[in-house]
Amino acid sequence: MRIADRQRREGGRERITVVPESLDDLWHLTYVLEPGDRVGGDTTRRIQRDDDMTRDTGGEREHMWVELAVDDVEFAKFANRLRVGGEIADCSREDQLGLHHTLNVEERTEIEIEKVWQTDQLERLQEAVEAAENPEVAIATVEEGEAYVHTVAQYGVEERASITKPTGKGEYARPRDELFEELGQVLARTDAAAVILAGPGFTKQDALDYIEDNYPEVAEKVTVVDTSSSGGRGVHEVLKRGAVDEVQAETRISKEADLIDQLMENIAEGAKAAYGIDEVKEAADYGAVDTLLILDTRLREERAGEGEWEVDANELIRTVEQQGGEVTVFSGEFDPGQQLKNLGGVAALLRYRLQ
Repeated sequence: MRIADRQRREGGRERITVVPESLDDLWHLTYVLEPGDRVGGDTTRRIQRDDDMTRDTGGEREHMWVELAVDDVEFAKFANRLRVGGEIADCSREDQLGLHHTLNVEERTEIEIEKVWQTDQLERLQEAVEAAENPEVAIATVEEGEAYVHTVAQYGVEERASITKPTGKGEYARPRDELFEELGQVLARTDAAAVILAGPGFTKQDALDYIEDNYPEVAEKVTVVDTSSSGGRGVHEVLKRGAVDEVQAETRISKEADLIDQLMENIAEGAKAAYGIDEVKEAADYGAVDTLLILDTRLREERAGEGEWEVDANELIRTVEQQGGEVTVFSGEFDPGQQLKNLGGVAALLRYRLQ
């Protein structure tokens, strides 16, 4: 995600111009946008002209800028777009005001969002910005005598290193450990969240053995994938097989999985845990919440006035944060989120046990 501009407005509102750079960014925006927000952007709209009406042509599409008062938001995963629907509140054509329109937001589409921003929504934007700046996954491809490192971030794939160390026999041959050592150094410097180690034959396993002995912090991030070649062709094979998507999903939910495991352990021990809105609200009022766990779909429903809680979700989050607690919004698409859903969509790890 790229933030292009920020402007303060009256009534505690702020207008932020963003450019989503990946499907992840579009998904994040699903849980940032809510009914009543203003969203503006360039679009096309079919305009019925007077001469068209007699011929029933359906009108012609015209490019224009519109600002919508948001009614609904839908993430169309398989269409690679976010659909934002609502009434046209401002437009480059006054005759379109008050009509309904849908903005189709795709990657690299600049949109303006004006609203009263909640803390967790701003944090979600910042997380998306940081994800675009840092590599999420490093792909190391290795075969006898050579190794390559590419990084996969939200903006694409970039080669970070090309290492050649002739091995085997001959006067120019070098010990294999020299190749593996330089590879380990490069991977440690990339600071990627996950590493895919790929290549033909057994060389990649030997490289992994060396990395486990000498760079254990890197080895913890490694997933091994078989490919028929190294370098650019090897990276293409890794991407084609969907290995990066799988690793990114695992990385994204690892924190949530750790938190839900800790929660379930605390519940089993009758220790420092609360779940369900009533228990969590009571814990927050006592200042006992260390980490608030809340489901994204539940949070969206409550903010839209479609939920069942008698508690204001935004006020609950503010209370926890004001007392130094952390807030983690879980994705409902993965198993940890489903476990949280079964507990009412909200839970908390506590600083101390409530009597």
